[in-house]
This record gives sequence, structure tokens and C-alpha cells, in this order.
Amino acid sequence: MGDGLREILDGVARGVFPPADGGTTVVAQPSARDAGVLAFTGHSVVFTDEDPAWVRRTLAEADCDALAATMNVRFLSAFLQRTGRRTDTVDVMTVARPLPGGAPPGLAETGDPGHPRVAAALVRRDDVRVWAADGGVLVLGRGVAGRLEVAVEVAEDARHRGLGRRLALAARRLAGGEPVWAQISPGNARSLRAFQAAGYRPVGSEALFLPSR
Repeated sequence: MGDGLREILDGVARGVFPPADGGTTVVAQPSARDAGVLAFTGHSVVFTDEDPAWVRRTLAEADCDALAATMNVRFLSAFLQRTGRRTDTVDVMTVARPLPGGAPPGLAETGDPGHPRVAAALVRRDDVRVWAADGGVLVLGRGVAGRLEVAVEVAEDARHRGLGRRLALAARRLAGGEPVWAQISPGNARSLRAFQAAGYRPVGSEALFLPSR
């Protein structure tokens, strides 16, 4: 496995994880936009342009189990304060293999930039593309380290009909032969169930830090 963040992510997508040795790998930010923390089983990755010595010193001061330190609120708060960045939540990180085919019936690509889900994607991703279905929106774009990321939105009156699962599955058919990643808030159980039903497997947790507005 390579030392860069993209190499680490590509390995995880193939099922090759960092060693579960209780350690933390510090790598450079893949872009000026993205910094943060990934936690896998028994190993974490901090991607930042800050001094690695500061990272390790601050982790040691977190006053918690060493395996939990990178996602401990003390460390995350110190990271945010030092960098002046912002974050929303710690997400469950999932990934799925691509599937053959293209957009299924009832899903059409659109250039609508006004949907809230699209507006959020434009802040976090490059090369954003949008597809609309009756009652739902699917967004694909290049996120952390250029990985392909998906987000879906289902209208309130279209829920409980399996549309979220179908949109998540459609993203795998639109992926052009590469893995698709989805980051989901742990409290959003409905979305977690939909993505897991569509074949996305949890691989870790992620705290993404973006530049302040």
C-alpha cells in the first residue's frame, strides 16, 4: 500500500486496509480544500499539512484510549482550532464496487444547481454531476483525494418506497468502472440502511475539515 491518501483509499476499496497495529499514519493533504481524519479498525490516518509532530503530541494529550484518540473530541477540537477549519460531523465511511450499465429508467441527468444537496456537493466536491428522479436527486462528484463520492436526497413524500436504495444502486452503475464512496452520519439510520441494502460496506469513520467560509 502506498503512503499517499489516495493510495490508502484505493487499497481500502479493494479490501486492503492499513495494519491494525494501533498506530496513526500522518499524510499530506491531497488538496488545499480537504484535511481531516480517517479511522479504520486499529489504525487511523490524519491528512493535514500541519506538523506531524504536533499531531502526535496532541493525540498523546487526548486523555483517552489510544485507539480512540484520533476521533476524540479533544483532538478534533484542537485540530479545528489550530487550522481554523470547520466540520459538520463524524461520518460512517462506506464504499461499493461499480456495476455495469448506465442510468436506469426514470433517472435523467440535469444541470440544476439550486437543489440544497447539489449546493452542498459543490462546496465539497469537484466535477459534480446531478441526476433527477421522481422524488429524488443523485449527486456524483470528486471528493477527498479525487475519490468518486455519491450523495442522494429523497423528498419527504417519496420516502419508505425504496427510492434511496435505488438511487444509491444507480450510482454504482454510473461510476464508470471505479469504486463509489458515501459518507453518512451515524444517526441517519434510514440512509445507512438504504446504502447497505445497495451494496455499500462500512469501512471506517471520517471527520472532514473544510476551510472556513
